[in-house]
Amino acid sequence: MRIFKRKGKTYDLDADGFLMDPKKWDPDLAEGMAFDHGIQGGLTREHYDVIHFIRRELDRTGKCPNLFETCRANNLRRSELKRLFPTGYMRGACKLAGVSYKEAYLGADYMEHSAKDLHAVATRQEYRVDVRGFLVDPDEWDEHYAAHRAYEMKIPGGKLGKMHWQIIRYLRSTCYKTGQIPTVTETCEANDIDIEELEQLFPDGYHRGAVKIAGLRLR
Repeated sequence: MRIFKRKGKTYDLDADGFLMDPKKWDPDLAEGMAFDHGIQGGLTREHYDVIHFIRRELDRTGKCPNLFETCRANNLRRSELKRLFPTGYMRGACKLAGVSYKEAYLGADYMEHSAKDLHAVATRQEYRVDVRGFLVDPDEWDEHYAAHRAYEMKIPGGKLGKMHWQIIRYLRSTCYKTGQIPTVTETCEANDIDIEELEQLFPDGYHRGAVKIAGLRLR
């Protein structure tokens, strides 16, 4: 744990600099952290529009909104959001809003999608992928991306179930927390399954299946 001090107040941060208790957030925290996150000259109204939207959605839904939802609500392009928060969406905007990967991934409800759900999903937004089909920017991931990927790949029944989502959210939250994609052994141990069960869940394999659907990629 780390302690951050600002204007006579103290804030408890985790090892990655995220506020441990989102309810303890206030604008002084955001102002104090802004410079270290590439924002010079202080936070503007544009910054606060994004920050307050994230916090309102967290209060309303119990979950951090994803990048696409935040861009749409604030009429921003992804490049404009990147200009406002140079260190990224989760590690920039969400961190300054007092929200961590825990609220984004561990506390989220599970979703199940079937093939018939995906036509509207596919036409709503675009995702940038590399030549191997891996998501370029993990901040662009959302549940709809995962659901569509699952349909394209060899997921049994073409949709993700509760255990799929548990693995996906474990991968994403661990990667944000540590900066590393967990190994297949770590993933099996953390989720109390064996490799054979993992293979049944993701027939394309660990990296080409689970990691890809989770919007992560090996460097």
